[in-house]
Amino acid sequence: MIASAAHENGCDRQMNSMSPSRRSWAAVSSRARLFTVAVYILFPVAAHAVSLSPDKAADHVGETATVCGLVVSATYLPQAPQAPTFLDLGKPFPDQAFSVIIFGSDRSKFGSPETAMRGRSICVTGEIFLYQGKPKVILHDPKQLSGD
Repeated sequence: MIASAAHENGCDRQMNSMSPSRRSWAAVSSRARLFTVAVYILFPVAAHAVSLSPDKAADHVGETATVCGLVVSATYLPQAPQAPTFLDLGKPFPDQAFSVIIFGSDRSKFGSPETAMRGRSICVTGEIFLYQGKPKVILHDPKQLSGD
């Protein structure tokens, strides 16, 4: 507590020893920092406010975005490496517009998504990447998934 008070008093002395123009610049700088922090807090909310359709996801590779659409096919491959579950949006596999992947290590968090999600409209949020020319998002947490 003493060190904190000494630090604050040192900052007050430093501010008081500044010329008036430097003091106003320091105040502006503080406001600018506060604004910057506010932007970083609010920006993720704004980024997820607009959702993409499955056919637009390929235009946003490398971005974290929300993609919404109907699960038209769903497959669980327990014998494949990493035991993936694929939820295909837009068109069924192999012509899917977009795929959601849930690996076996995360599967228990989602129940049986290949049956529970088939035929449902969902939204998923994550970083979009291309694999074999198709856009995909990997889900690790149920918070990345919403639907009706």
